[in-house]
Amino acid sequence: MKILSIETSCDDTAISVAECNRNIADFKIISQVISSQIEIHKKYGGVYPTLARREHQKNLPIVLKKVLKDANLLKLKSSKINSREIEKILEKEKLLFTRTKSLLEKYQKPDIDYIAVTYGPGLEPCLWSGINFARSLSLIWKIPIIPINHIEGHLFANFVNNPEILNEKIFPAVFLIVSGGHTQLILIEKLGKYKIIGETRDDAAGEAFDKIARAIGLPYPGGPEISKAALDGKMLDISLPRPMIATRDFDFSFSGLKTAVIYNTKKQKKSVLKSKKYISSMAFESQQAIIEVLVKKTIRAAEKFNVKTIIIGGGVAANKALKDLMEKEAKRIKKNISIPEIKLCTDNASMIALNACYHILKNARIKRGEIKAQANLTLS
Repeated sequence: MKILSIETSCDDTAISVAECNRNIADFKIISQVISSQIEIHKKYGGVYPTLARREHQKNLPIVLKKVLKDANLLKLKSSKINSREIEKILEKEKLLFTRTKSLLEKYQKPDIDYIAVTYGPGLEPCLWSGINFARSLSLIWKIPIIPINHIEGHLFANFVNNPEILNEKIFPAVFLIVSGGHTQLILIEKLGKYKIIGETRDDAAGEAFDKIARAIGLPYPGGPEISKAALDGKMLDISLPRPMIATRDFDFSFSGLKTAVIYNTKKQKKSVLKSKKYISSMAFESQQAIIEVLVKKTIRAAEKFNVKTIIIGGGVAANKALKDLMEKEAKRIKKNISIPEIKLCTDNASMIALNACYHILKNARIKRGEIKAQANLTLS
């Protein structure tokens, strides 16, 4: 069977086609495309939700066409469709309606068995674009929809290229989801049985990176820019707090760290603020503060709950310093560790496809009608 998966939880328009048969170990990606909006949102220093939604409306039909073409599933036709049905679904998304109608009129129904779509958590306007697009395709092509939890998708990102290891031997596990919108520690007894044991009380780690980058004059997105600047090392004597690193719980807080950086910048002369030494030193120290807290809490959780595996997911998992320190500490306490390859850390549709494959094989409830965006959806 073939799965068309759609991911629009934030500012990446991602679609993939995957094959999934009787066993999850047979899963493979046939084609995948991601359209990034980073350049569009740079001037705002973060994602502007209504603008992101408009870009999804524009990009979804374009990305779908490219994905189907790459998968050799795009075939011309000459018959018309009942556009009134999809117009009703897309009544608030005129741009998406126009482009979707044109695409569906021009091409045949592809050899697709299921559509998977992210329905939360994420930015609600962005989620709705993906959901409504999926519903339109489902209606015209008469293909059922699998709604997917974005956080569970990031968990499955670890296994896209090696699905055969996705079995009971790696569980229980502790899962650190760390991105622009989420920082949580989740205890996984087995797939489908999750318990949130810690989460951020204010800013997520990725959000803190963005705000700190803005404070020291680095562009958006902050995480990669801080990581790049930090490579030059700590050339000035700057010391920042490690918020909540010594508390017995597994919660996080990065707002105070961001404030400490801002206060430090206000004490500096303009010439210092713009110097490579200062920017590099602040990037290095702020990165260390964030990753030391993340690693310390995750390792403590792994020891307390006596898990077999430490799993990481989300955009911040692409940070090399975090990866290196987590691997070092996991080795010290003799725990297995799983971190996705860099291209699978950020939002992508391949992880949504594998997650859908799992649910299909487990006889998940299939939907054709109403799916609602849930911006604050949790994994528990």
